[in-house]
Amino acid sequence: MKSLEGRSLLALMDFTPEEIRYLLDLAHRVKQEQATAERPQRFRGRTLAMLFEKRSTRTRAAFETAFGEEGGHPVFLSSADIQLGAKETIEDTARVLGRMFDIIEFRGFCHKTVEKLARHAGVPVVNGLTDQWHPTQALADLLTIEEHTGALEGVVSVYCGDGRNNVSNSLLVGAAAMGMHHHVICPRALAPDPDLLAAVAARQDFPGTVTVHTDLESLPPEARVIYTDVWVSMGEEGQEAERKALLSPFQVTDQVMAQAPEAIFLHCLPAVRGNEMTATVIDGPASRVWDQAENRKHTIKAVMLASLGLA
Repeated sequence: MKSLEGRSLLALMDFTPEEIRYLLDLAHRVKQEQATAERPQRFRGRTLAMLFEKRSTRTRAAFETAFGEEGGHPVFLSSADIQLGAKETIEDTARVLGRMFDIIEFRGFCHKTVEKLARHAGVPVVNGLTDQWHPTQALADLLTIEEHTGALEGVVSVYCGDGRNNVSNSLLVGAAAMGMHHHVICPRALAPDPDLLAAVAARQDFPGTVTVHTDLESLPPEARVIYTDVWVSMGEEGQEAERKALLSPFQVTDQVMAQAPEAIFLHCLPAVRGNEMTATVIDGPASRVWDQAENRKHTIKAVMLASLGLA
């Protein structure tokens, strides 16, 4: 496989199944290194710019610890700290940061912002979340599923809830790329973008399938994964009442989990108990949410190692 050195990760649609497989294999390896207390110091002498328009727990912690524990120097820059898109254009910010840092992470709203950063920085840029994609989350999801099932090809997965948000978009692409049979169960008004579904179906190198349903009765009993996300994403707080009305029939309960007895429960966090799932589900025996959260760190480290040619 061609090296990923110098590559940005903006969306999994930009990667082949072989490239995603490489990142997952590398993530398994670095997770094992941590389990044995290895700290190879591969980022020693390297710098990471972390640009955040949105608040974060897992993304910030994962990038900072993954880079810092191996000798790198991460620098956190919020929208209150720099001129990104305010007094200074995104292009100019990218040019400056690219001359000072080895790699850049961006977490924010508009996907075009991270695209402009990648186009003008001259160094790899990693998308920590935009309104359209959340690729590092999807990699952590796939790693968690593979740890539980032993493989990805042929695994049946289900996403319940807001089917057109960044988490759902990235998960359905990753699942299709890895040969999974992915089901999105959501209201018609919050279904995945038809253009995205068509683009995934047109990828001849994607061996998996994506199917959209509009009721929980369609949940396949052979599912090994049931996944959900918050009903109101960041920046959509004004639509809370509307979202709750639309999504309450898609809440993941113990009864829903019982429809697929071998399924694990996943959630990208933060979670609102009593909304998208009950407390008994996320805190119950099928939950692998905390493994999933930890895996953000290992997959993010793998992406940075590969992008910097240090794997």
